[in-house]
Amino acid sequence: MHDAITGRLREFIDAQPMFFVATAPAGPQGHVNVSPKGMTGTFVVLGEHRVAYLDYHGSGAETIAHLRENGRITIMFCAFQGAPNIVRLYGTGRVEEATAEKLALFPESPDQRAVRAVIEIDVHRISDSCGYSVPFMSYDGDRDTLLRWSERKSDDDLADYRRKKNSTSIDGLPAMS
Repeated sequence: MHDAITGRLREFIDAQPMFFVATAPAGPQGHVNVSPKGMTGTFVVLGEHRVAYLDYHGSGAETIAHLRENGRITIMFCAFQGAPNIVRLYGTGRVEEATAEKLALFPESPDQRAVRAVIEIDVHRISDSCGYSVPFMSYDGDRDTLLRWSERKSDDDLADYRRKKNSTSIDGLPAMS
């Protein structure tokens, strides 16, 4: 357990090229969702107990729907290179509009036009574990497929995509309005 995201822990988080987001609907029914996330500059530590990441357009909107329903979220980082380590951040997340003020929190992000929302998380539990069984894997670079896809879309196209693909979760919970 850690009291805050500082020092060595913050350096570890900042160095990871990808992370995983886990959310679930309230109650015993519904699907637990785990999403891999990445791209340089899309995750930021905003304080000792506060983080945020850019939520890009995607084929689903489970995380957004779950956060709107109950706010529960866990972020996990794994060391695929170097010393073994897994860091988990447990917290309460909220979906924020991708305003210029919010996007300014991510000065190193590659392309903010493809962003549909900013996810901000108040972290209440910080833990790490050994990661001894996590494999070594090499990082060859970020994919640009999503960025190239969004470059071909107009603002109206992106809004239409969100209406068609992101208005509800797979369990029928409201997501993007």
